Amino acid sequence: MLKSPTSSLAVLGGAPVRTEPYPAWPVFDERDLEAVTAVIKSGRWGGYPYPGPNTREFVQRFLEMQGGEYAVAMANGTVTMEVACRAAGIGWGDEVIIPAYTFQATAAAPMAAGAIPVIADIDPETYCLAPKAVEGAITDKTKAIIPVHLGAEMADMDAIMDIAEHHNLIVIEDCAHAHGAQWRKKGAGTLGHFGSFSLQSSKILTSGEGGILICKTQELAERATSIIDCGRPHDQAGTQITMGANYRMAELQAALATVALERFPAQAQQREDMAAYMDEALSEVPGIRILKRDLRHTQRSFYRYIFAINPKVYGFDHRVMCYALAQEGISCWDGYPAMHHYELFQPQISRLPVPSAFPEHFQFEKMQFPEAERAAEQEAVWLDEAIFRAGHKGVNDVIAALHKIYDNRVELAEKAKSL
Repeated sequence: MLKSPTSSLAVLGGAPVRTEPYPAWPVFDERDLEAVTAVIKSGRWGGYPYPGPNTREFVQRFLEMQGGEYAVAMANGTVTMEVACRAAGIGWGDEVIIPAYTFQATAAAPMAAGAIPVIADIDPETYCLAPKAVEGAITDKTKAIIPVHLGAEMADMDAIMDIAEHHNLIVIEDCAHAHGAQWRKKGAGTLGHFGSFSLQSSKILTSGEGGILICKTQELAERATSIIDCGRPHDQAGTQITMGANYRMAELQAALATVALERFPAQAQQREDMAAYMDEALSEVPGIRILKRDLRHTQRSFYRYIFAINPKVYGFDHRVMCYALAQEGISCWDGYPAMHHYELFQPQISRLPVPSAFPEHFQFEKMQFPEAERAAEQEAVWLDEAIFRAGHKGVNDVIAALHKIYDNRVELAEKAKSL
C-alpha cells in the first residue's frame, strides 16, 4: 500500500502531507434554503402544538430509514435519553449502567431524571460497553443499561439484550454516532426499548441541534411525547397527563433534518467505501490496531473512524500522534476522557440532588476502568468523517502521514518532551 518517503515531519519543520482542507460540514444547498424559507413563510416556526407538519414528515422518513414503528422528535440528543428514562418509569435512586468511554451526556441524562449513572468498563476490541462489565455492575437497584454505539462500532447487542432480559432491565441505545447502522440487518436504536439519536451540528445527520427517540411500543412513545410537550396527554384516549417540560423539536429544525435525510444514503455509502479502503491501508502501518468489526454489525455508519496506536512502538501516546497528524493536515482528535476523569462530568458541582443523596456512587478517585483509561489516555485516535468524503486521496494522505510519523518516531518522541 502507500508509503511516504522518509522526510521531516511538519511538526519538526518539514512540509505537511496535506495542504488542501477536507470537505466542510455540514453540507447544504438550495434545498435547505427552500425548506427553511417555506417554514418561515408558513408562520409555524415552533413545535407547538406538537408535532408540526415538518416534524411529522421527518419522524416518518427517519423511521423508514432506520426502522422501528414509533419515534418522537425532540430538542436534542441528550434529553432523548432523559425522556427515555422517565417514560420507562426510571427515576429517584434507580441505577443506570453506562460505559466509561463516551460523551458526558450519556451519564448526565439519567442523572437529570433522578437516576444514578453507574459506570462500567469497555471492550478493548471495540471501545463499546463490555457485557461482562455490565454483569458485574448489576445490583438490585439497576433498572436500565445505556450501551453506546461509538465511532464506527456497535456494542454487542445480542449479549446486552440477553442480560437485560435475564434481569428485567430497560435498554436505551445511545445512537448519537450510529445513524443508518445495522446489527443483524436491524437498525441501531430498534434493538432495545429505546434508541436515542442526536442531530447536533457535528453529527452525520444534522439539523444544527435536535434529537429523535425511537420507542419500542406505542405506549412508550405516548409517554415520551407527553413528557416533551409539557405533560399534555398524547395517548389515544387523550387522558394521560404527565409532569413534563418543553423539549419539542422546532419546525425549522425538522425541515433541515428532512432535507439532510435526502443526502444521507449517498454520504453514508461514500464514507463506508472509504472506510473499507482505510481498513486495508491501516493494516500495513506498524504499531496501528484496527478496532474489531463484528460480523453481526451488518451495516456500518460512523461519526468518527477510531483506531488504536501502540505507544510502545512509537515512544509516545495518542495525544502526540494527533498533534503530529494535525500538523500534517489530517483532521483528527484524541477522543473522550474516561468518564471518571472527564472535566465535563462533575456531578459534585451540578447542585442536582442525586450526587448529594448518593455520594458513594461519585467517588471517582476510587474508581478504575483500565480499558477505558487505556483508550482515553494512550491509544485512541479519532479520524474526522470529512476524510472519508475526500475520496481515495483523503485516505491516502492519512496513510502517508502515519508512515511519515512512524519513520520519524524517534525524533518525534524527543520533540514530544517539549510539547
